[in-house]
Amino acid sequence: MSALTDLLSGNRRQRPLLMVDMPLLTAVVMLCALSLVVLYSAGGENVDLLGRQGIRIGLGLVLMLAVARTPPNTLMGWSPVFYGAVVLLLVAVLLTGVVGKGAQRWLNFGIVGFQPAELMKLAVPMMVAWILSRAALPPSPLAILAAVLAVAVPVILVIAQPDLGTAILIFTAGVIVIFLAGVHWKLMVGVAVAAGAAVPALWTLVLHDYQRSRILTLFDPWADPLGAGYHTIQSIIAVGAGGIHGKGWLLGTQSRLEFIPERSTDFVFAVYAEEFGFLGVLLLLGLYLFIGWRGLLISFNAKDTYSRLVGACLSVTFVFYVFVNIGMASGILPVVGVPLPLLSHGGSAMVTMLVGLGILMGIQRHQKIII
Repeated sequence: MSALTDLLSGNRRQRPLLMVDMPLLTAVVMLCALSLVVLYSAGGENVDLLGRQGIRIGLGLVLMLAVARTPPNTLMGWSPVFYGAVVLLLVAVLLTGVVGKGAQRWLNFGIVGFQPAELMKLAVPMMVAWILSRAALPPSPLAILAAVLAVAVPVILVIAQPDLGTAILIFTAGVIVIFLAGVHWKLMVGVAVAAGAAVPALWTLVLHDYQRSRILTLFDPWADPLGAGYHTIQSIIAVGAGGIHGKGWLLGTQSRLEFIPERSTDFVFAVYAEEFGFLGVLLLLGLYLFIGWRGLLISFNAKDTYSRLVGACLSVTFVFYVFVNIGMASGILPVVGVPLPLLSHGGSAMVTMLVGLGILMGIQRHQKIII
């Protein structure tokens, strides 16, 4: 009754300090549980793979709740330190990183290894928000230049690994923060034109042969069905085979017969779509869109510029990662090696994503009002 009275009178209550955002937490836990269900099938009922994923999810949830208890102003103060530390880790990757599948992306510390580039998905928006929130908005040309440099340095280091997919995601996160800070649209158009003009040089000097092949394959994967187009073709077949209701859990032929490559990581969506069908995909997309919407709602109600910029960026990029992965699995985007958030097998991406959601919960927890 008191809550109704507060609502009608326009007075909303203070949020108790021990609470986290329950709607957001519920959606996150549902996706994590769904990850275990799908990976058990995608991994051929491999209990070890399932156990490793469970440990990573548990670690990520613990860190998420710990970060949710941290005030946004504390995160803001540590943003430059965090960013600088991750840049040094990226340099260490280029010097001493572990080589796997033709790329040098990992640091190995004996019992544990991780991919520092994943941390940049958090460090870049935090650093750019720190730069742009220290002065009045819209930002000055000098602040924009500093923000662009903060984005460019890690993007160059990640491209050198090479990891074009992660570099694109880091670049996108930085650009989103700059855009949300209120940069004039004419400047954004100018940057877009300059980026378009740089495409020929990027194609010739930066992209590797296999990366160019992936982009060309997007337009006609059947031109090389057993080579460059194999991943895309098999994924499209699996997605289409699910129909409306799906073939049922553990009954997907494309995954069970191992036609789908990387079915527990980059192409886990194809496994899910084949087994749970269009209705299952609607549920999955509903959870993803709810998290994105909830994150934006939290950000719009944040009480400081830094929280609004970081929160909105994390919310938008979360949905963007989903779009890129599903687009890749559906054949409408090139294969760039982007995992499906909270569903794909992997430690660095899973933990980083949960920590990012913890930042959103921290913004909500330290607001003046309940939403």
